[in-house]
Amino acid sequence: MPAVVDDTTPTAVLLRRARLAGTPDPRRLRDVLLRDGRVAAVADHLPDDVARTHRPETVDADGAVLLPGLHDEHVHLAQWAATRRRIDVSAAGSPEEVARTLSTKDDGADVLLGRGFRDGLWSRPPHRHDLDAAMPGRAVVVVSQDLHTLWVSTAAAVRFGVTAPDGVVVEDEAMDLLARAGAVDAATNDEWVLEATAAAAARGVTSVVDLELAPLADWARRADVHHPGGLGVPGPSVRVRAGVWPEHLDSTLAAGLRSGDPLPGIVDPTARDRVRVGPLKLFVDGSLGTRTAYCTHAYPGGDHGMLRLPAAELEGWLRRATAGGLEAAVHAIGDAGVRTALDGFEAAGCGGRVEHAQQVLPADLPRFAALGVTASVQPRHAVDDRDLADHHWAGATDRAFPYRALVAAGADVVLGSDAPVAPLDPWDAVASAVHRSADDRGAWHPEQHLDLRQALRACSGGRSAVEVGDVADLVLLAEDPAAVLARDGADALRRPEVLGTLVGGRWTHRGAALG
Repeated sequence: MPAVVDDTTPTAVLLRRARLAGTPDPRRLRDVLLRDGRVAAVADHLPDDVARTHRPETVDADGAVLLPGLHDEHVHLAQWAATRRRIDVSAAGSPEEVARTLSTKDDGADVLLGRGFRDGLWSRPPHRHDLDAAMPGRAVVVVSQDLHTLWVSTAAAVRFGVTAPDGVVVEDEAMDLLARAGAVDAATNDEWVLEATAAAAARGVTSVVDLELAPLADWARRADVHHPGGLGVPGPSVRVRAGVWPEHLDSTLAAGLRSGDPLPGIVDPTARDRVRVGPLKLFVDGSLGTRTAYCTHAYPGGDHGMLRLPAAELEGWLRRATAGGLEAAVHAIGDAGVRTALDGFEAAGCGGRVEHAQQVLPADLPRFAALGVTASVQPRHAVDDRDLADHHWAGATDRAFPYRALVAAGADVVLGSDAPVAPLDPWDAVASAVHRSADDRGAWHPEQHLDLRQALRACSGGRSAVEVGDVADLVLLAEDPAAVLARDGADALRRPEVLGTLVGGRWTHRGAALG
């Protein structure tokens, strides 16, 4: 959905001597005028009377590379903000190692929160007794890397009412428990989330789809909050499309809110422009890491995962959302889950988004384009989960993370992180889409790589270059990504020097090099 610019807050910026990536001659120096939130002019040299007429802030880009701003199409901002403060156990290879790591880094908090365990290849499953042995009497809650499993100590089980004998819960119960265990007051939550958006802006992010399980009122409240890093503008440093979960659908429809609408009650016009209603989030299945993704093939244990929302029920939700003006974002990971999601869209006669699409049957690839369904994918997952996929999806990885096949079939593909499952960093997503490896083992299923132009377009709202009339959501880099890839390889794409970021022609990040 295109960004909407609020024209009540006119601004003007003149970027002198910028290079425009994605153009026929990306080395050519250009002047770019941004006015009232859009790209107003691009020329080899804009005359001095431009400054007299529009009174812009003039910035010498000094050969920096200008690109369309980057999007993260799937994040959980409150969880990402909180995860940045939890103990990382992602490197642990066993339950005992997780427990040791947590015990040595115990911060004394009321509830000790860890994050990132990956038990899919462990020799045995986690148990509450592992945490009890290392930290007797301590309330410990550990969330899995995919957010679909929670593992708790006995003290935490008693405190939060967990009845599972092993202290391990999955899916809805896990998500509800994490919301309670990780709860902080609203002011702290707002501070953490807004700080996270400033960090995202520093990586060139201009827009996110926030699929956090939270009421829209949370964003209406924090949109008027000033915070360090906000560069004088309250609210987030990025555009936010705030998702709606089924728990909040009735109130959203009753308020007459549609996807793309500004949230009511936001005072500041710039913040009101940035924060808008996003899609309705629905779940068809679970995840690979928790072995609940719904698949046509069996897992090693013999089951096929978990179907959380059959196509007939999904159709009902989709019809209701569409009638109320809400786009739908449907979580589907396994190939049977993706087919179920597509069946639901087809029956409801509407388009929308499939979130993740980590495994797609060949016959379903062309259905995305035919039905007008976007594939919202997270390339870092293909890097992180390759070993899990090889083990649990043995014999079926030829259809796993099929990015090139989706593009070749005409699907609209957009990139995200699913933060905190992966870092909120679009450069990591781009690099992972271009080359599916982050170590020295070589690429995994390289036939599904995207080329750099495809990856950047999928990460930029479909934009390939900066053009007159575009919304002035832009990022300035020290070097052209194409040159970096050609010289240093895909891994170097993860570490660009971001000099500045603008949203609607306003600076959201401005490095020292730009003055």
